[in-house]
Amino acid sequence: MNDPITSGTALVLFSGGQDSTTCLAWALSRFARVEMLGFSYGQRHAIELECRDRLLGGFRALRPDWALRLGDSHTLDIPTLSEISDTALTRDVAIAMGADGLPNTFVPGRNLVFLTFAAALAYRRGIRHIVGGMCETDYSGYPDCRDETIKALQSALNLGMARDFELHTPLMWLDKAATWRLAEELGGAGLVDLICEHSHTCYLGERGARHDWGFGCGECPACSLRAKGWREYVARP
Repeated sequence: MNDPITSGTALVLFSGGQDSTTCLAWALSRFARVEMLGFSYGQRHAIELECRDRLLGGFRALRPDWALRLGDSHTLDIPTLSEISDTALTRDVAIAMGADGLPNTFVPGRNLVFLTFAAALAYRRGIRHIVGGMCETDYSGYPDCRDETIKALQSALNLGMARDFELHTPLMWLDKAATWRLAEELGGAGLVDLICEHSHTCYLGERGARHDWGFGCGECPACSLRAKGWREYVARP
């Protein structure tokens, strides 16, 4: 992809997972400078945060122009989110469907909190563009991943902070196979290999088993979506 580079700065929600890593590449292909923001909120798969440095090192090695555009990497601790949540992402319980029809991996308010904190940081640093990996095409039904939610939150943030933030969700209408293809379009086979080897998606934080698509338990909803997308991607690249 050869979209023109804007002179602005983007702030990417960068967890260390497949989706946020692909979003980071998307931002680097469009903005003159890119900063990253991750959150430590008591998640079971906190190992994802440890993957970020290896991923950033891979980005710098992959393309010199990306290395020049990479800016500061931030991490915010918000343990309160875990303290008020009773979910399979913040407790050592089995992953299951809840009575409300949502999987118990849903952390209520998580993306709303993440984007609000991101906007507060962007406000202080003079950044207008915020990039997140939310998607309602291949997802578990989380209501805070819906395009309608993101648009409403953008309006609320702009009203509440008197700014003109733009929330970008480049994966919103892509399934996981298309997300793999987007990574290849942005960074070639090198980026796909980097995502396989160093990104983390598994909800259980499992990195013992190496699959074609990367590390993970292979059974949780996040692993299942990633594996299914990989199979469809390699079958029809």
